[in-house]
Amino acid sequence: MSSQIKNCYRGRAVRPLKPQDWCDRLMNLREQERKSARIFLVGMCAFLALILGFPTIANIWFSFNDVTFHNLTGEGYSGLANYREALSNPKLWEALGYSLKFGVICTVFEVGFALLLVFILHPLLLRRPWLTAIIMMPMMVSPALMGVMYRLVLNEFVGIVPGYLDMIGVTMNFLSLKHIQFTVIAIEVLQWTPFAFLILLTARQSLPYDLEEAAAVDGATGMRLNIMVVLPLITPAIIIVSFIRFIDSFRVFDHIFVLTGGGPGNSTTSLSIYIYKLFFKQNDLGPAVALSMTLLIASLALLYFGLKLAVRRNDR
Repeated sequence: MSSQIKNCYRGRAVRPLKPQDWCDRLMNLREQERKSARIFLVGMCAFLALILGFPTIANIWFSFNDVTFHNLTGEGYSGLANYREALSNPKLWEALGYSLKFGVICTVFEVGFALLLVFILHPLLLRRPWLTAIIMMPMMVSPALMGVMYRLVLNEFVGIVPGYLDMIGVTMNFLSLKHIQFTVIAIEVLQWTPFAFLILLTARQSLPYDLEEAAAVDGATGMRLNIMVVLPLITPAIIIVSFIRFIDSFRVFDHIFVLTGGGPGNSTTSLSIYIYKLFFKQNDLGPAVALSMTLLIASLALLYFGLKLAVRRNDR
């Protein structure tokens, strides 16, 4: 093979590539990468349009028409009447206030616990990465199933936890009006702290080891290293995961609906549960869909500004 190659180039002068030739080749390679990226992007957008396009268009149409379960085609164009009716209901603002309070409290505890776990467990997980899978287990359970499980475990009469507390002389009904707020927040935090932990752990492990060595030379080790060096560097990840967890907690539905149904009374009625009751129990399809579209737009806007803030922070 080598002799054939020599014979092929025998008598020919091999011209070395000029810098301009290298630039041209590099530009061609980048153009090919852009074309490939456009092809994949078009495919992804087509898939999203196919899956989400029709429901979104249908919901927009429902929100501007007077529709019921008996007449989904609508009794006529109502304009912004559905939005005015939905926003003028006092129960909406009660549900909105509860969702905001629930989202903020859960986000603070989830991100705070996740950050503390990252600081403490990072050296251990470098040696035993399989422990990460164990920490992720609560996140793998369906929220509705989590609600059913805790409804049985915390039941006042047959629950395991109240039974053991009663044996030591402590009587507590976790599903009563007095303790239900703590219960639903604790369940949310226990289930979704692993998600925040996974994002922050990934950001922590992506930091170059040279920074830790330089900080160690300057005397920054342990918790001082985490606070002075690690924390500022993973701030963009903290911002992103905080916005994601706030949006998800703000839209909470599954485990609260299974556990309490929004009760006792309306004490745990989140905005999502309020929209569900408005849609399925009160047959007010127009206002319910109008609220859903408003919630979708607000969530997308909040996520957009969160990502923009994180990118701007990272560019600094």
